[in-house]
Amino acid sequence: MMLDTSGHPSNREQDENRASEDSPSRQACPVNSHNEWDPLEEVIVGRLEGATIPSNHPTVTSNIPGLAAKKVHALVAGMRFPKIMSEPAQRELDGFIKILESFGIKVRRPDAIDWKRRFGTPNWRARGFINACPRDSMLVIGDEIIETPMAWPTRYFETHSYRTLLKEYFRAGARWTSAPKPELRKELFDDAYRIPKEGDPIGYVLTEWEPVFDAADFMRCGRDLFVQKSNVTNAMGIEWLRRHLSDRGYRIHEIESRCRTPMHIDTTFVPLAPGKVLVNPEYLDVSRLPPILKDWEILVAPEPNPIEDRLLKITSMCGKWLNMNVLTIDEKRVVVERHHTSMIKALEKWGFEPVPCDFLHYGAFGGAFHCATLDIRRRGSLESYF
Repeated sequence: MMLDTSGHPSNREQDENRASEDSPSRQACPVNSHNEWDPLEEVIVGRLEGATIPSNHPTVTSNIPGLAAKKVHALVAGMRFPKIMSEPAQRELDGFIKILESFGIKVRRPDAIDWKRRFGTPNWRARGFINACPRDSMLVIGDEIIETPMAWPTRYFETHSYRTLLKEYFRAGARWTSAPKPELRKELFDDAYRIPKEGDPIGYVLTEWEPVFDAADFMRCGRDLFVQKSNVTNAMGIEWLRRHLSDRGYRIHEIESRCRTPMHIDTTFVPLAPGKVLVNPEYLDVSRLPPILKDWEILVAPEPNPIEDRLLKITSMCGKWLNMNVLTIDEKRVVVERHHTSMIKALEKWGFEPVPCDFLHYGAFGGAFHCATLDIRRRGSLESYF
């Protein structure tokens, strides 16, 4: 050891010791999340600044019911969301953040981006959308953050607004992976696709040209993940993640959704605690759930209230079942929309402690509490619950 004249370690050696203490090997990785219910300690919450109506593309219009709505969207695609929509949603988002912070949860935010700018690849051009829903573009598995290969061209570069945070987490010891960036050529999309009519077989706008998936089509229960095929997640995307995780002992189970415009599992199948899962009675046949769930308590979601149902039909591509899009603070406390009184009563009946929060206007920007967040750290370890 080098000593200075006072007998203490030299400045250079003190700096080297501090660097060693600050290295990832000496510190706990800040990224640690294995399920949907361990106590939440750090979370990324999306932004609304710069929000732009997404470009007119089959993956977008496949979730817009009705010819008139599609024609209106084609006229306004690429424009800013009007203030009459963005301002109340921003007030709700600010209130949600305050609730999270009141529980001692560390809230992180992406960079603000001007989403109106055009961008593209040799195969297509688009305008951006928004970074309101980090749950879609990134999947956290333990200490790994996976950037997903999204099917919407308008969201192709969305994770760039999170790069400041991703680099910070990587320097602190997290694993950072990006699934293969898709080409998004015309071969990926079925030109003949139409939204299935009532009673018709479920179909998808995506082909199996290349792997694509949104993280929000997966739910994590420790070593077991549940997924649905949808208009943004194809079988190749599911298989890519299965192979990526298989050498670490993870298992992926597919849920059969009856939704005619499926997109994201968090309005269909939502694990709330070990042995308890909330399910959508319209989209799921409980008798056809994976057998691995046979010992779990199946909690059937109540129908949304008429007032919230009407508003969501007008403003949201996510449908009326956003009352299921809740965020668990821990195994007991669940953040739920204040107007979803039937869901609040049901959660209380099932032994949970609902945390009401205004969030109806946020639906126009991609979802509710689960969509608007990405768990970075939950206090717990990897376990098997089956």
